[in-house]
Amino acid sequence: MTFAKTPLHRALQVLTRGRGSRLLGAAFSVALLSACTLAPDYHRPELAGTAQFKHADGWTLAKPGDAIARGAWWEIYGDTRLNALVAELNSNNQSVAQAEAQYRQAQALVRSSRAGLFPSLNLSVNKNRSAQGTGSSSSSLSTNSSGIRNTYNAQLGVSWEIDLWGKLRETLNANEASADASLADLAAMRLSQQSELVQNYLQLRVIDEQKRLLEATVAAYERSLRMNQNQYRAGIAGPDAVAQARTQLKSTEADLIDLAWQRAQFENAIAVLLGKTPAQFALADSKDIPALPQIPVALPSQLLERRPDIAAAERNVMAANANIGVSRAAYFPDLSLSMNGGYSSSSFSNWIELPNRYWSVGPQLALTLFDAGKRSAEVDRTVAVYDQTVAQYRQTVLDGFKEVENLLVQLKVYGDEAVVRQEALEAARESLRLTENQYRAGLIGYLDVVNVQATALSNERSALNLLQGRLVASVQLVAALGGGWQAQQAFSEQE
Repeated sequence: MTFAKTPLHRALQVLTRGRGSRLLGAAFSVALLSACTLAPDYHRPELAGTAQFKHADGWTLAKPGDAIARGAWWEIYGDTRLNALVAELNSNNQSVAQAEAQYRQAQALVRSSRAGLFPSLNLSVNKNRSAQGTGSSSSSLSTNSSGIRNTYNAQLGVSWEIDLWGKLRETLNANEASADASLADLAAMRLSQQSELVQNYLQLRVIDEQKRLLEATVAAYERSLRMNQNQYRAGIAGPDAVAQARTQLKSTEADLIDLAWQRAQFENAIAVLLGKTPAQFALADSKDIPALPQIPVALPSQLLERRPDIAAAERNVMAANANIGVSRAAYFPDLSLSMNGGYSSSSFSNWIELPNRYWSVGPQLALTLFDAGKRSAEVDRTVAVYDQTVAQYRQTVLDGFKEVENLLVQLKVYGDEAVVRQEALEAARESLRLTENQYRAGLIGYLDVVNVQATALSNERSALNLLQGRLVASVQLVAALGGGWQAQQAFSEQE
């Protein structure tokens, strides 16, 4: 146990000097010893650590100057409209507002717990009108004939629970750790909402590109239909070529129409994330898709500080550890000191006068002698809660490692697939060019052209879908690495 004197303790020691204060002096002598703690010494729960991620080959190791270490992590996509939307989300998102309100509640609870370490001062002023029968043995002859007495009372009182066993201090420690956990929960909620917004935005931009692709394809198919209709009128082509061209055109137009509701879903989701109704928000088309960024990967050990959900889980362990000390302190007596003084009189005119003064001072020691095992059960409960939070912390870390590993391998596979997809796309474009030339030369029928066009369009859309998947996975990886949040920096700024 550690002990230290405070200015308040020394001041009260001076006040207790003098005749008739031996009992009070003895109580304060005990109070001079600062509260000892009954909570176990806290250590971060041990983990089966790893030096690097399994699928980190080929990735750049994160450095303090990297973009991923900055708070505005979404800026790595280089889209000014996206930056503006995230700034609006940070101000207006309702899920973030809920988490922020919960954090303010936790902060208020910390202030309330800290106030419990200090004396409280109370003032009361009252008037009491009472009556007592003349036959009562305690009746006073000085009362008036009606037996009614007025009493005026003014009292100033000081009370102080001396934290001998650290109950109040450990309660404060638990609430401070819970407030830190709430701060991390706020960061986790903000990061989650930011990640969802960025993912929706990037997917919407890919849909815009698909829309432009289908619009260009529809225009090309319209020209093919008109050409086949002209050839049919001239007797060069048969009705089957016209039917095939019309079928291909209408199918593509249907795909273009289908994109409208897909885009609307992402646009509506963004509106809600910004704290707006869908009717209040519209996002204009864009001709640019943000480029896929290079994401530096942190070490697994750094993940413990970067991910707010992991930081929150550890702070919950700290709070549970402190609560063990609170429950153990119930085995020891509570020492409190009270001092009261004031004026009491039956007459208002001479109420506040020296003869009407009164005072009282004295310590109180309270100890529960028998509770049928209630305190023991509470200690067992807090220990079990601690064990639960340790397991939750370790599971959160494991889930974090798994999420990063999954996204690393996903992006690597997507990158390898993108190379092959691009080769397939270039081959499909070349095949379409050659096939169209052969058709114009009359060497093949239109059915051959239709098949090659369908293959080329399928490859174009597959390439865009793959790009969409890579962009979404990149956002998820940034979030899995903790975004731009740093636990130690956030907690130090709070303090």
